[in-house]
Amino acid sequence: MFEFEILQTSKQSNARLGKITTSHGTVNTPAFIFCATKANIKGVTIDQLKTTGVQIILSNTYHLMLRPGNEIIKSAGGLHEFMGWNGPMFTDSGGFQVFSLGYGSVASEIKGIKQSKWKKSLLKLTEEGAQFRSYIDGKIVHLTPEKSIEIQIDLGADIIVSFDECTPYHVNKLYTASSMEKSKRWAMRSLRYLMENGDGHQALLAVIQGGVHKDLREESSAFANENQFSGFAIGGSLGKTKQEMHDIVEMTSGMLDRTKYVHLLGIGGIEDIFHGVRCGIDTFDCVGPTRVARHGSAIVKKKELPENEHKYINLGSFEYAADFSPISKTCNCYTCLNFSRAYIHHLIKTKEILSGTLLTIHNIRTMNKLMEDIRFALTTNSLDEMEGEWVD
Repeated sequence: MFEFEILQTSKQSNARLGKITTSHGTVNTPAFIFCATKANIKGVTIDQLKTTGVQIILSNTYHLMLRPGNEIIKSAGGLHEFMGWNGPMFTDSGGFQVFSLGYGSVASEIKGIKQSKWKKSLLKLTEEGAQFRSYIDGKIVHLTPEKSIEIQIDLGADIIVSFDECTPYHVNKLYTASSMEKSKRWAMRSLRYLMENGDGHQALLAVIQGGVHKDLREESSAFANENQFSGFAIGGSLGKTKQEMHDIVEMTSGMLDRTKYVHLLGIGGIEDIFHGVRCGIDTFDCVGPTRVARHGSAIVKKKELPENEHKYINLGSFEYAADFSPISKTCNCYTCLNFSRAYIHHLIKTKEILSGTLLTIHNIRTMNKLMEDIRFALTTNSLDEMEGEWVD
């Protein structure tokens, strides 16, 4: 029930146009996967999502196993029925959260920023799996590769991920190698459990680990290539700088079976998307577009950014108090067709939750338009020109 087709390849890079077919519909790639972490994208309804052209969403195994519980979601008919989404769905394995529980802030640690005051709730990390305290009620929870896949089967997502340890940046190569080997063993346990207990409609991705070390990335990639995974998810520490991240993504993607689907975990900056597309990445996920919306920021093309802004328009700034233009004159989202920057500024200043909803709708539509433009540019060999409209 899962199929990945490569429809066209680029002559200038490893970029490709593709199509993912699932039992809940198709996804044209390259594509952006929006994070409905706890079975919703904060502040917007499913109908509002559909107006923005969303093809696929991602929900979080770790959070949903704790609340409301995978048993309840299974009883509801799966996550699609539970939340009213009838399109393709991706779930992560919970391994990313195990990592954050053990080492602190995920984003900071992956970038090499130490978090010495972080209160860790991971109790034990063994060959069997992870043991930690629930952030909800303090109850001790055990998560193993088999349990992770069981939960993802109960959730009913179309694309699921093998359980892994997301190795931190601030460890030596010996630990990174040991962690990568453990993730390989966990991936095989994940695969076996799915083959024995799944219904055949779910695609399992192997997570590619190895940190910043080329030989470890090669070993992890070779393992994934040699086994019956439907595709790959590039994960783990990608370095301390943007350039290092780009180098690791390019290196790792070049080691993978080019006939299979490739996802880049947790990366969604516009510059990073263009780089990833050229490396042959098919899908991206990141909470960034919706998170910055809830903090008052709008994503626009480079030419629409004020001189004092780098990535976003900060609509909480006083300069927009009497600006009656839409966020973007070229955007066809509900927000831009109906409301002004001044109105959204007013909502932000009066702490109305509608501001987050309107900005989330705009940012989701903008990211979808970005991916639509990228797919069109790949058909016309004009990706370089198109990138110039978005980034410096």
